[in-house]
Amino acid sequence: MKKNSLTIIFAVLLFACLQITAQVTDPAVTSWIINVNNATGYNGLTANVQQVNYTATDVYVSCTCIPGYDIGPWVGNPNTPVNENFCFKITRAPQPKTGTKTATGGGHIGVWTNGVSIFNAKDAMSYNNGGIWNQDALPNEGASFDNCLGHPAPNGEYHHHVNPTCLYDDQATTVHSPIIGFAFDGFPIYGAYAFADTNGTGGITRIKTSYRIRTITDRTTLADGTVLQANQYGPAISLQYALGKYIEDYEYVQGLGHLDQYNGRVCVTPEYPLGTYAYFVTIDSNQVPVYPYTIGASYNGVVAAGNTGMQSGHNTIPGNAALYTAPTTGINETTDELAVNVFPNPAKNKISIQAQQQLTDVALTDITGREVVRINNISSSNSTIDVSGLSAGTYLLRAKNNRNNFVTKVVVE
Repeated sequence: MKKNSLTIIFAVLLFACLQITAQVTDPAVTSWIINVNNATGYNGLTANVQQVNYTATDVYVSCTCIPGYDIGPWVGNPNTPVNENFCFKITRAPQPKTGTKTATGGGHIGVWTNGVSIFNAKDAMSYNNGGIWNQDALPNEGASFDNCLGHPAPNGEYHHHVNPTCLYDDQATTVHSPIIGFAFDGFPIYGAYAFADTNGTGGITRIKTSYRIRTITDRTTLADGTVLQANQYGPAISLQYALGKYIEDYEYVQGLGHLDQYNGRVCVTPEYPLGTYAYFVTIDSNQVPVYPYTIGASYNGVVAAGNTGMQSGHNTIPGNAALYTAPTTGINETTDELAVNVFPNPAKNKISIQAQQQLTDVALTDITGREVVRINNISSSNSTIDVSGLSAGTYLLRAKNNRNNFVTKVVVE
């Protein structure tokens, strides 16, 4: 009997271990950009996600809120990014919330895969501080966004209200966009392109929101039909207070686009071949962000405590959590090859360079061999080149570290 009991216990433990190992393929565990070489970003701060721990139910993402690519400057914004030492908790079994949904309040509402915070469409200001006509961050604060469309909050929290253009290739219109973040209800957030049909067919298309600017001539009502009191009116529509300045200038029209009122849908994706609910960032054909940008005014799913509200984002990793170790890439760092991702290509304003190894310098030469841009002494695996001042044409981009080299053609439009 004792031998049989030990056999049963061993079998149970083995099954549990196999279950944990199998679950490591969960995108909520595997989708993060983990800093494996002490790469740094802004002001020499450690960049990206520091580690990922997981249990059978949750994922714990420890991050600095500093991206690996170049950020700044922020015109008119006096704030400075700092290491936030966040630990966000993401459920591995997200569920839609029944009844009244949870509003996406101020501060972080999710986290991008590089550990940077996601904010909603609001900029925390409202007309006459009334809390009724809430300012849209893009038209009101957009001038302070950097080339990656982010900026720091007063507490030093670098964040994006809109599409994080430096995080992925938002001009790759023929392939399904990757998972680029997770909302705090646990549902994934994808880039701007996906299967046209929710069953995974129909080709790749730019995913469109179902929100639009209201056809109103004054701000005396809300989109749900509520008639406001005179002391609740918004400002008269004018050049200074143009439609779109406030999020209440928008209305949701079911079926207008691909997405629901939360800016998501149930669909098949490469990571979820059986389907999942997913949010999408929304942009137009020129990569300009389109309201509500990321997640709508409310989450679709159940939001666990610990990530939202004052002093949030500092969850404790439980003792039974396992440390996720990303699989090796198979790249031999002693060869003459360096794995580098260059996007967008063609480019109009900037080129982002992301490598799996730390770079030392990057240079851009024209077709005559003349060097037109050089960045020396790079301290991370990511960088950005400003090409807005270059003539349209084909260039050679050369990147290297202490041992390896990379060369590719890029087109400037």
